[in-house]
Amino acid sequence: MSTEPATSSDRAALELVTLAKEIASCTLCDLSSTRTQTVPGEGSPTASVVFVGEAPGAREDRTGRPFAGASGRLLDDLLASIAMRRTDVYIVNTVKCRPPDNRNPRPAEIAACAPFLERQLRQIQPRVIATLGRFALSVFAPEAQLGEVHGRPFAQTLGPILHGATLFPLYHPAAALHNGSLRPTLERDMAALGAFMAMLPRDVAGEATLRQADSGSHGSGATRGGEAE
Repeated sequence: MSTEPATSSDRAALELVTLAKEIASCTLCDLSSTRTQTVPGEGSPTASVVFVGEAPGAREDRTGRPFAGASGRLLDDLLASIAMRRTDVYIVNTVKCRPPDNRNPRPAEIAACAPFLERQLRQIQPRVIATLGRFALSVFAPEAQLGEVHGRPFAQTLGPILHGATLFPLYHPAAALHNGSLRPTLERDMAALGAFMAMLPRDVAGEATLRQADSGSHGSGATRGGEAE
């Protein structure tokens, strides 16, 4: 039997597994009654960057994996363009269950999942939180407009300088699939993220504090359109 002490990576991995089990049994909002599977997230427990999407779609609901469809394939391509893979990052959503008919997640649903997201970020301690789309951005920066802040670090109070994660807003891959004119923008923004990551000190990790989304930031009945995974 090994007597080696658990590393911080081991502890984070164990905590993330525990969280996934808690998420699987969660009934804090009505989405629990319509889901097929929960989608807690996946990736490296020591990832320097966490990508935060909006909500699972139909394929994610079936597989239990985030970004399992066409948006995920584009995300994989974008990661490859900056010499990264899924195993190098962590991918989550603001809510862990699929909203019916791909509608927007409601404020109460986001609030129910917020403690899970915050605990995931605390365990991973990423240097960068890359939000995918306007709904994910609004969780951390309710007043920010994606069209104005995408593709660069966003000055958001996520913790003391060099000890808190940096917010880096991006368009959602599905938006680029829905509107092809956005794809070059998303590709440039991902390249900018790669350049920003390359500039970060290698021995500094951050811890993010989740901000609740403003209750007026989300429509309760609209569908996500170009942001569905």
